[in-house]
Amino acid sequence: MITLDAWLAEAEALLAQTRALKLDAALDAAVEATVAALAANKPLLVCGNGGSAADAQHIVGEMVGRFLRERRALKAICLSSNPAVLTAWSNDYSFATVFSRQVEAYGEAGGVILGLSTSGNSENVVLAFEAAKRLGMATIGMTGQGGGKMAALSDHLLAVPSRSTPAIQQVHLALYHCYCAAVEARLADG
Repeated sequence: MITLDAWLAEAEALLAQTRALKLDAALDAAVEATVAALAANKPLLVCGNGGSAADAQHIVGEMVGRFLRERRALKAICLSSNPAVLTAWSNDYSFATVFSRQVEAYGEAGGVILGLSTSGNSENVVLAFEAAKRLGMATIGMTGQGGGKMAALSDHLLAVPSRSTPAIQQVHLALYHCYCAAVEARLADG
């Protein structure tokens, strides 16, 4: 039987393992790339599947709205938010290219893409990163252990040391809340 105490203990242990990795430099570099892009009115594109799609929406909600501070709206787009685009493209062409097609539409040199995939191998996120690289965008990967295929495509990789999807997603939440707070603070402070 799963107990809350056991679940929280596992989450606490993974947070401690992630903390021990000292991802501060990678997160700071991801924040720096994002701040540079948004300050230049370049886009932040965010994508993921399933729970990671919900996380992508959450991140964009914080960027367009506000997280902790009053400030201007930021140019962030969630690539998993438009059901008409998702279903039309996937039905007529391929689910594998549903994000890369949107990178073609919304991406631009100097922008940033943030992709979430607990395995690091989600084909549509990997192809979106490849499309972003071709455009001259910075890539930020939030993955699980090892980073999967996204590791080689990520300029800034935040890989949680686990293969458990729900555990990784719990740590991703902490990572992207810190990311949102840091981006917001840097832009609000000018």
